Amino acid sequence: MIILVGIMPFRVLYVFSDAMFFVIYHVIGYRRNVVLVNLCNSFPEKNAGEIHSLTKKFYQHLCDITLESIKGFTMSPQEIICRHRILNPELADYHFDKGISAISVPGHYNNWEWGSLSPGLQLKYPIVGFYKCMSNSQVDTFVKSHRARFNTRLASLKETSVTFKELSPIPHAYIMASDQSPTNLKECYWIDFLNQDTAWLHGPEKYARRYNLPVIYVDIQKVKRGFYELKLVLLTEDPSSLPEGEITRLYTQHLEKSILDEPAYWLWSHKRWKHKRERG
Repeated sequence: MIILVGIMPFRVLYVFSDAMFFVIYHVIGYRRNVVLVNLCNSFPEKNAGEIHSLTKKFYQHLCDITLESIKGFTMSPQEIICRHRILNPELADYHFDKGISAISVPGHYNNWEWGSLSPGLQLKYPIVGFYKCMSNSQVDTFVKSHRARFNTRLASLKETSVTFKELSPIPHAYIMASDQSPTNLKECYWIDFLNQDTAWLHGPEKYARRYNLPVIYVDIQKVKRGFYELKLVLLTEDPSSLPEGEITRLYTQHLEKSILDEPAYWLWSHKRWKHKRERG
């Protein structure tokens, strides 16, 4: 599959994506109920026709980024920079020049998969991306090696604390996507998000405060099929000056705005709201 997708021109890739959409959406109905429930709860003001249109657009986008992520295994540095361009790298480079590490917080929005490839080609920082290990060790090793091709180090989420401690003497940019459903509900933050009480991972805020690192939101916007522009937005330069939970709130605020602007480009097939807050 990787070899086949790797040799495809992008225009042919999207022909396959359209065929894949037909199978995933019309034949298999992959996680259709999850997507519909998430969209209906997030946009109660939308009617059935609008939800249906959003659902179709989401699956079309999902098929695109699935094949784009496979294509990423074989893309050249020049092609990655062209198609996943950081508009204002100077914001991150400013902190690197001061000898300060930074935490970047993207979301599962637009093409986040190329986010392990493009920063190391466009920023001065060496990049560290935290990820959840795959159950198949051979697949995990393959994916890890190919996603770490360009000045990027991938570390398991289980190694987060050790990684920060080990690398803290040298400036790094740490990529910590935070819009996943947390497993540790005792330490998570609860914030209203898309009309729902939502649990948020505590990791980015925890390590930003522990090492007093600037936190940068990564806003990924789709220009057209296969082309994305990334804008870096400084959430805070001094985490110690903010009240507990404020960094996470700022992150969710920016991510929510991105989603409300173009709802179909977020990962609606994820069971984001499977946890409920315990009251009393």
